[in-house]
Amino acid sequence: MSQSYVIVGDGIAGASAAETLREEEPDADITIITDEGEPLYNRILIKEFAKGKLPEAPISIHDESWYDDRDVDLELNTLVTDIDPEGHTITAHDGTEYDYDKLLLAIGGTPTQLPVENSDAEGIHHFWTFQDARDIKEHIEGADNSVVIGAGLLGIDLAAITAAQEVEGKYLMRGKAWWRYALSEEGAEIIHEALRERNVEPVFDSGVDHFEVDDDDRVTTAVDPNGDRYDADFVGIAIGLNFNTEILGGTDIEYDNGIYTDEFMRTNHDDIFAAGDITEFHDLILGDRAQNGAWGSAKEQGTIAAKNMVDYGSEEFRWVSSYSITHFDFPFLSFGHPTLGDDHVEAKYSDTEWRRLAIKDGKIVGGVLIGDLSPQTKYKKLMREQVDVSGQKEILVKQDFQLDDLEGAAAEQ
Repeated sequence: MSQSYVIVGDGIAGASAAETLREEEPDADITIITDEGEPLYNRILIKEFAKGKLPEAPISIHDESWYDDRDVDLELNTLVTDIDPEGHTITAHDGTEYDYDKLLLAIGGTPTQLPVENSDAEGIHHFWTFQDARDIKEHIEGADNSVVIGAGLLGIDLAAITAAQEVEGKYLMRGKAWWRYALSEEGAEIIHEALRERNVEPVFDSGVDHFEVDDDDRVTTAVDPNGDRYDADFVGIAIGLNFNTEILGGTDIEYDNGIYTDEFMRTNHDDIFAAGDITEFHDLILGDRAQNGAWGSAKEQGTIAAKNMVDYGSEEFRWVSSYSITHFDFPFLSFGHPTLGDDHVEAKYSDTEWRRLAIKDGKIVGGVLIGDLSPQTKYKKLMREQVDVSGQKEILVKQDFQLDDLEGAAAEQ
C-alpha cells in the first residue's frame, strides 16, 4: 500500500519536500495544502518586483502544471485549522479532512502587527507575500512621502523599495543603529549613509506611538513616542513574524516560538515533521535549539525532512545559512547566527568595507560582511567544523585572512 504524505505550506520548504518525496517514493500519494492563492514563488525576489526592477514572471517558480506533472495534489486557498495526531488527520477551514501517514508542517509565520492606534489604516503595509508586494508596488508608485518601521532585514527591504521608487522616506528605528543586535554603530553607519544617499533618512531612538488618518481612514502621519511627527501617505511595517503555531493548540506537539524538531526535522510525534522558519530545530553546530528562516536553510530543511519521512535517520540537517542584501553599491551578507554569541570581533577597512564575527564558547557562530564577501567560505568552514579560535580573534579579521593564519591543525584547509 502506498504511503500518504501531506504537506501544509507551499513555500520553499514545503515545495522542496514534495519534490524530494516524489523522487524517493514514486508511488506515494502527496498533497500540498496552502492558504495562499498561488503556487510557489521566489520570496527573495518579490522586493525587486516592488522596487520596479523585475516584472512578475520571473518571481513565479512553479505553475500548477508543475504539480500535475509530478502527480502532487495542490490545494490552494485552504487554511488548516486543526491537527489530530492520534487520528492522523488534519482539518481545513471548510471542514474537509485529509488523512496522512506522514505529515510535514511548513506553515511559516504571519507579520507581527504594530499594537498602536490606526495601525490598520489604509496605506499601511506589511511585507511578506507576493500579494503584499503587488499592493506595495501599486501604492508606492503614487506616494509622496513614506515612513518605514522595523530595523531589520525585512525593514530595510521596505526602505529600499521607497528609495527605488524615488519616494522621500523616514526610517524610524528604536535604537541607535540598523539591526543593532548584529551590527555595531560603526558597521551600521555604512548602511545609514547608503540610505541617506537614496533620500531615506534614518531616525534613531524613535518608533511609532500612533498614526493619524484622514476622513477616509487613510494614513497621513506617523507620530513617534517623542511627539515628533512624520508625514506619510505610505507606511511599511516589518517588526517580525508571529509563527503560525495556533493550529497546534489542543495537540501535544511540542513548540514554543516555533515547532521543536530534532536534527532529522522530526517532532515529538514519529509521523509529524516540520521545516522552514516555523522550526526550532536541534542545531548540531550550535549544540542548541535554533530558528532560521533564510531561503537556503528552509529549502534544505524541506529536503532533509522529506528524506527522513521516508527513512528516518537517513540524513541530518547541518547547515550554515546565508542572507544577502543587494540594495546598495556594495554587497552585504550575514551568515549563521550573527545575533548570538558571548563575544565578538569586528574591523572596518574603508567607508564601505567592514566585518564582524559572533563567537560563542570560542567558536564562530555567525557574522556579517560588508563590502568584501570573499572570506565567507573560510568563516563558514570554521563554523561548520566548530574550530576553536580562542585567543585568535584579531587574526580572524585581518583584511586578507587565510585559514592557515590560525594556529592548530584543526584549522588547516
